[in-house]
Amino acid sequence: MQGNPPVIPILPATGFLRLPEVLRHYPVSRSAWWAGIRAGRYPQGVKLGPNTTAWRVEDIRALIERTSAKAA
Repeated sequence: MQGNPPVIPILPATGFLRLPEVLRHYPVSRSAWWAGIRAGRYPQGVKLGPNTTAWRVEDIRALIERTSAKAA
């Protein structure tokens, strides 16, 4: 019996992603993500409330494309 192929998450066209969704699309640890933001490698989040941060889908898509271009 053959295993199922891996599921590739699909980014919505626009909107915001919370951290768990971001990390599904860009698989790094939470601590590496926050360190990357402080270092300027990853995009800044948008505060939606006092305890809520989200990232623009467009920013995450650009990060993935930029990383893919470097790898190619």
